[in-house]
Amino acid sequence: MDADAIRSLILRWREDPGSTYRTWFLWEERLKNFRSIRTGLQKVMQEIEDGDFGTTYKGSSLEVVVGSIAEQRQMFKGADHAFLWKPKLRIPDIYENPENQKAFGSFLRTCACANGEKALIDAIRHLDARRIKGLGPAVANLMYFLHPTLMPPFNTAIVKGYNALMGSSAKLGKWEDYLAMREGMIRLTENFRDLLSNDLGAVAGLAFDVGTDRWAAPPREGDASAREEWERDLARVRQESASARKAREKELAGDRTHTQIQAWLRDLGRSLGFSVWVAANDRGRAWNGGLLGEGCLDCLPAAFDQKDSAATVRLIDVLWFDRDGNTTAAFEVEHTTSIESGIMRMLDLVNGAQPELSCELFIVAPDDREEDVRKQLQRPAFRQVSAMGVRYLPYSELDKNREAMARFGEGLKAIQAVSRLLV
Repeated sequence: MDADAIRSLILRWREDPGSTYRTWFLWEERLKNFRSIRTGLQKVMQEIEDGDFGTTYKGSSLEVVVGSIAEQRQMFKGADHAFLWKPKLRIPDIYENPENQKAFGSFLRTCACANGEKALIDAIRHLDARRIKGLGPAVANLMYFLHPTLMPPFNTAIVKGYNALMGSSAKLGKWEDYLAMREGMIRLTENFRDLLSNDLGAVAGLAFDVGTDRWAAPPREGDASAREEWERDLARVRQESASARKAREKELAGDRTHTQIQAWLRDLGRSLGFSVWVAANDRGRAWNGGLLGEGCLDCLPAAFDQKDSAATVRLIDVLWFDRDGNTTAAFEVEHTTSIESGIMRMLDLVNGAQPELSCELFIVAPDDREEDVRKQLQRPAFRQVSAMGVRYLPYSELDKNREAMARFGEGLKAIQAVSRLLV
């Protein structure tokens, strides 16, 4: 490995606005989705342990989780393919075979409770020894969201890019190859600690962008002419990326941002006399010369701290509370993000953040996302949320009516009037 060439590649890759590093790893929603996916995996484990998981993938809690992972930007596109039921091959064999299903659930539980790499590797080898048809290293995509500093994600492009970078020959579909690739990724991260995060999603993103030919791997050492040509290619890609970034910035110049919508809901809630909570990881965002969390609650009511779901509920985009500290309305802003993740956070709220919860649930999104939200709420896994009467609040209605609601509105009547029930 030519260390100087790899360093040059990483530096330019980090600056590329279209790279996985910029579009996913630094994506403001990424860490929020970690919590939602972990919560979803807990539901999968519990259903398997209770014997309630069922015999099909379609409509299962696993489909919800894997679907949410598959929506985590381009790097995870297709992550659900390995879990889709293939009837002719009868794989993956965790739906029709109860023993294999229990082994899969036990594997997930072990991974969720593991406190080090040895326990995770032992769990992998134990699962691999069962030789469950169709259940291979694609499961690492679940492990990554449980232990991002210990287990990298895994797909065809990542393997291809890793082989190009390291001159190795890791193969898709074998756990031993995955573990060998993992060791190499950790070494690569350690060698470039100043450039790569200890979250292995960063080095996996680099491998992905090389594997999809967005960036070329450096040539082998000793070939000066190949190195010069590679440097020219890097310069060309960098110039093209800069042009693409300018075009994208121009396209989005008039677009409403996720933060803007949260600010509208914050201001509207306060005008209507509610105490407002803004998602814990968004409170420090800059907005109109101040911070998004200014004038909002510093902590959730004490009743939330006694619930296991409190950590996830703190990440709901906006919550409104009455004078007694009761949740009156919950808002998830789905600007361009995974709809499943937002609904799963609401599911946590419904499942016990507050006894006998009777607040209104709102999905706030661009006008053209309504059908997508309806389809998600029809999934059996979200039946409990749907039963609460989720409402859809389009951006256009919020924009058009928020000032009048703030001046003349009372309670939730006005915002109910401009939103509509989804189920």
